[in-house]
Amino acid sequence: MGNRIIEVKNVNKEFRGQKILHDISFTIEEGSINGLLGPNGAGKTTMLRLLNGVIDATGGQMKILGFDPKSHGEEIRKRAGIVTESASLYHDMSAWDNLIFFSKIYDAFDKNRITYLLEQFDLFSVKDQLVGTFSTGMKKRLALAKALLHKPQLLFLDEPTNGLDPEGIKEVIHYLSKVNKEDNVTIVICSHVLLQLEDICDSFLFLKMGRIIESGKRKDLEEKYLSEVKLRIETGLQIEEKGLFMGHPYTRKEDQHFEFTLPSKQEITPLLNGILKQSWVHSCEITNRSLEALYFKIKGEDEHE
Repeated sequence: MGNRIIEVKNVNKEFRGQKILHDISFTIEEGSINGLLGPNGAGKTTMLRLLNGVIDATGGQMKILGFDPKSHGEEIRKRAGIVTESASLYHDMSAWDNLIFFSKIYDAFDKNRITYLLEQFDLFSVKDQLVGTFSTGMKKRLALAKALLHKPQLLFLDEPTNGLDPEGIKEVIHYLSKVNKEDNVTIVICSHVLLQLEDICDSFLFLKMGRIIESGKRKDLEEKYLSEVKLRIETGLQIEEKGLFMGHPYTRKEDQHFEFTLPSKQEITPLLNGILKQSWVHSCEITNRSLEALYFKIKGEDEHE
């Protein structure tokens, strides 16, 4: 990582006089996985289309893989793959024939590459089946294989886990991580479902009503927005002083489960040591550090500005 593969500066987009994106600026490093997150209608798909050179920005500057998407969109698309929410596959063709067809369109026909991708995405055994008979998860995996036919440096994904069951979501996340690590493909994922992306992304961009309200790595966002730590502990501790233990406020969530409010993570070890002197501890978890909790904290502060 280190090289900036995407640079966006003061980008705006209008449709029929209505401003969709407002003064967007961010950078993305080569080899990273990035989440472009926000509710439906925030402008995520519009941003992807701008990055891919499908539509032009109304104002601002962009460099994608060193190219300006406004004048060199085709060069970007030669080096980037994209997976849309609809997958864009032919259901009356087999998986093999779909990849043959699209590889020729991409001018990247290579039977060995197609075989490799089908094997990587665990689809080789069903390569001759019609795509229309595939499950949603299988179609998502085939769409990923299709997007990687031409060995792109950059992969754009629009709601890649929509419509998937928990097992399907886990599979897609696994394959994305694998592609990133093994082939050093830089990935940009648009999603409104934060929980699914918190463990795979290196950094996040939070979009709200066409504006980026915050961006950064998970650790940096936690340090900036977590003013206190909520720690849930399963323990047999018997607390005599109501509402406090070792000076820390707590609430009893259920039998043998307490949630403590601490000023920082540095207080966790002393608290656990104090509890262990009196009783057992079976589990502990910080409950307010999830990506969803961070998002609502960021969203709340933005609304109060």
